[in-house]
Amino acid sequence: MTVDPNALTQDFPSPQPGHRRPGAARYVVPALVAGAVAVALGVYGKVHDPAGTVFNLAGFSSTSAMKSWLATVAIFFALVQLVSALMLYGRLPGPSWSAALHRWSGRVAFLVAVPVAVHCLYALGYQTYDSRVFLHSLLGCFFFGAFSAKMLLIRSERLPGWLLPIVGGAVLATLAIVWLTSALWFFRTFGVTT
Repeated sequence: MTVDPNALTQDFPSPQPGHRRPGAARYVVPALVAGAVAVALGVYGKVHDPAGTVFNLAGFSSTSAMKSWLATVAIFFALVQLVSALMLYGRLPGPSWSAALHRWSGRVAFLVAVPVAVHCLYALGYQTYDSRVFLHSLLGCFFFGAFSAKMLLIRSERLPGWLLPIVGGAVLATLAIVWLTSALWFFRTFGVTT
């Protein structure tokens, strides 16, 4: 009995990296991390006794004003990231430094959002007393989970071309709703003050 050597390779994936099919772990792990981050933030915010305040930056009349302005800066850089992503995907003309603009605008948006989230979770906690506040709490936790998934997916190779734009769009849409339910609400209720 003779064995065809080509028949053996048909049932088993090739050990060479270029011939392996993408594993489910490349999608499942980021999804699990996203869920774990979002749930952990929500649980911490719910069980933690709100401290009332964490910090205030000089030049702002209140912590709420500070958070609203930092959130506005974050949404501005997130919109810069959207425009630069459209440049990278060839949907808009852009300069050769579009990739650097995309990376740095995302970093700035995230870094500016972190103190806002820290203050929200530590000082206020996960609140559900009205629909606006509940939506803000829920999507604030979801945002950091989705952001974590995006950061893990960026490093994956051979992803479908549609996946990062979908996840990035979900991150941006979530941040926009978080901004609408907090900073915009604050500016409309108390005026545009510092």
